[in-house]
Amino acid sequence: MDEFEKILDRNRQWADRIKAANPDYFAKLSLQQAPDILWIGCADSRVPANQILDLPPGEVFVHRNIANVVVPSDLNCLSVLQFAVEVLGVSHILVCGHYGCGGVRAAMAEDDNGLIDNWLNHIRLVHRLHARDLPEDMLQEEALDRLCELNVVEQVDNVCRTTIVRDAWAKGSKLQVHGVVYSLKDGILNELCLRQS
Repeated sequence: MDEFEKILDRNRQWADRIKAANPDYFAKLSLQQAPDILWIGCADSRVPANQILDLPPGEVFVHRNIANVVVPSDLNCLSVLQFAVEVLGVSHILVCGHYGCGGVRAAMAEDDNGLIDNWLNHIRLVHRLHARDLPEDMLQEEALDRLCELNVVEQVDNVCRTTIVRDAWAKGSKLQVHGVVYSLKDGILNELCLRQS
């Protein structure tokens, strides 16, 4: 059996286990999607939104990219945001970073990484904006973790500056935008900031 066949086999085993425990699970899941949460997080495979929040499929609408960046020209992210706010009517947007983020680490190193440098420049801008919070004598891992936090706060501000969120608030929405950081070492989310109308 090749690697892809193993992937499909694991999927079938998983689906069979779910159906054995709850025969109607997939039939009910297929009928609707009504999440109250939009998660904008890092694409890191160790940071799965539903598992971290201990919520089943259908409860969290998810957008992930390298280092949980929200760029005003990223139509993918903006489309997800608009769908979540205007169609699904989510009440909470969680921008989730994580300590030890490889994207943030690469942005700090300023090495030549090819195409991804275009993306990492958004994090480098956060670094420049908060240079006073990241003195050169700070330990490297401490600076990395602090930049992960600062990046989350900046991305929350980017979400709040979108016309999507501003329009929702202008119409009286109680939408809340949370900045959180996840620790791979203990599995805990910590809130860094909250923005609301």
